[in-house]
Amino acid sequence: MNRFIVPSLKLGFNAARFSVKVGDRIPAVELHENTPASKVNIESLCQGKKVVIFGVPGAFTPGCSKTHLPGYVADYQSFKNKGVDEIVCVSVNDAFVMAEWGNAQNATGKIRMLADPRAEFAKALGTSIDLSGALGNVRTKRFSMVVNNGVIEKLNVEPDNTGLACSLAKPLLETL
Repeated sequence: MNRFIVPSLKLGFNAARFSVKVGDRIPAVELHENTPASKVNIESLCQGKKVVIFGVPGAFTPGCSKTHLPGYVADYQSFKNKGVDEIVCVSVNDAFVMAEWGNAQNATGKIRMLADPRAEFAKALGTSIDLSGALGNVRTKRFSMVVNNGVIEKLNVEPDNTGLACSLAKPLLETL
């Protein structure tokens, strides 16, 4: 049986669909930063650190560009003041798009923009969703998490698959 489950487009939260949960180790998946040649193993990145990771369906999309990423950029210092070592944005895009989106959003030096070009991280988390009708391929649901020394301490996944509520910066910051 395949442990990577791709959720349907049905609305509604079903915890059984997620491969990871609070207390699990972050999956060892290689993501790309700036170029396809620059690989970042997300598990290694989280070792010995407190890392906030948030996922969005697509770079340069309206909700992601107007609300999601700007909130983490604006609250960067507040996260640092709460002991967060790094903030990572992940999307199913290529590394070049993620780098340019980060530049356009003034995220450079604050948010690490990591590409999940084949949705491997999304599938390992269980947050993958088929958005081929709207965005051309499998993407990730909106989520946020806190990973402490490689272990997931907090995990929020938008219950309607794409909404802008529990995965935003402010609600996550309030839990730290």
